[in-house]
Amino acid sequence: MSVKIRLSRHGAKKKPFYRIVVADGRYPRDGRFLETVGTYNPMVDPHEVTLNNDRIAHWMDNGAIPTDTVNSLLKQKGFYEVVKSA
Repeated sequence: MSVKIRLSRHGAKKKPFYRIVVADGRYPRDGRFLETVGTYNPMVDPHEVTLNNDRIAHWMDNGAIPTDTVNSLLKQKGFYEVVKSA
């Protein structure tokens, strides 16, 4: 079972809103997931990202791999600097 940290799309047509979820890689994009660990709203300027750093760190310690998009969001929010200093 490969666990991934990825985006799950919600919201109306042409108005996306994403949840950052931890899911088995075999599940569909908007299907089952294990836990919600944040949100991403690209419709506001600047875009809004909320993260639960403790839970993301927990899942990454247990082998979860963030997708490229989630990885870039984590870097933008300074997640890796927070984890290094802790």
